[in-house]
Amino acid sequence: MSETSGETREPAIVTPAIGLVNRQTFQAGPRWAIVGIFLIMLFGALYLSSSFVLPVVFALLFMLVLAPVVRFGQRRLHIWPPLTAAALVFGTFLLLIGAFSFLTGPLTDLAGNIPRYVSVVNEEIDTVRERLGALRGARMEASEAVGAQDGTQQPQSVIIDGPQLLNSAALMVPQIGASIAFALIFLFFLLSSGSLFYQKLIESLPRLSDKKLALTIAHEIETELSRYLFTITVINAGLGCVIGCLMWVIGLPMAPVFGVLAFALNFIPYLGAIGGMMLVGLVGLAEHRDAAGALLPVLLYFAATTVEGQFLTPILVGRRLAMNAAAIFLAVAFWGWIWGVVGMFLAVPIMVGVRIVAGYIDSLQPLANFLSAERQPVAEVEDKTT
Repeated sequence: MSETSGETREPAIVTPAIGLVNRQTFQAGPRWAIVGIFLIMLFGALYLSSSFVLPVVFALLFMLVLAPVVRFGQRRLHIWPPLTAAALVFGTFLLLIGAFSFLTGPLTDLAGNIPRYVSVVNEEIDTVRERLGALRGARMEASEAVGAQDGTQQPQSVIIDGPQLLNSAALMVPQIGASIAFALIFLFFLLSSGSLFYQKLIESLPRLSDKKLALTIAHEIETELSRYLFTITVINAGLGCVIGCLMWVIGLPMAPVFGVLAFALNFIPYLGAIGGMMLVGLVGLAEHRDAAGALLPVLLYFAATTVEGQFLTPILVGRRLAMNAAAIFLAVAFWGWIWGVVGMFLAVPIMVGVRIVAGYIDSLQPLANFLSAERQPVAEVEDKTT
């Protein structure tokens, strides 16, 4: 009887263990596949629904920045939150209208001069092509080959029609206006609700520890993003004033416009400065028709952005918000691929939020370490491993 019971117990102990091991081993692979499929579907949805998602993202971003102002008015000044929200939203609307009115005329003139700028660039390219052809001793052969193909010996030039470009921009104005109006209305509802957003966030989580963690993460994201965006805005405003003054000193036309564009483009790390240098170099080449006239505004623009990026921003922003340069570049390229130029503006704020969230989750600590520019001391790493 004991032998029989022993024989019947042995399969009961071994079989579930084998089945459990096999089940865990089998499920370890598909888990990553499911995560990968989810990410592909998520980014595909963000790409396809950009016209709806982008105003929502901008409203949430401005809510995080302006929410401390609403709370300060409610607690210290005893102002009803909808009144403060309405004042902030209306002020933002007036600021956008003022910027649009200021930039419409100069940008129209700039777009109208694009064919002239392109023709000047084509002439310079032709000059460089001829010099290189002379150095290689193959100018005549290249001219004959081009003449055999199209019947002429003149290189092809790029022609951009200014009116068509303006018409395309005019067609986009109603869509952009509708998106801005939607974002401002949604921002008003977010700000006027006060702390309702955080209350709903806490109520949706089951455990007390999760509620505390979510509230801590939300407040830190709000604080860090507010500090970062306010500081970067002040820095970019100063940079725009400096670049506008430098362009005016060297006699470049529309110098205030280049200052405003430098202010806006500097929200895009690295690529924004490159785009600004290309723009002032193109206008300088078209106006002065020589290499010195093109290089001088580029060098001044480069010097101003270098001082800002290497000295001013690290001092004012601080080490706490410093991030990995390679990760910033990848984020700007990725969100620019998903949402275009607007995604480039949103890349760094999104990266700041992701880094803060990853810092509170153990499984995402490698991602937080990769996004951060700070290096952990060796002693601290050894303490954590032990």
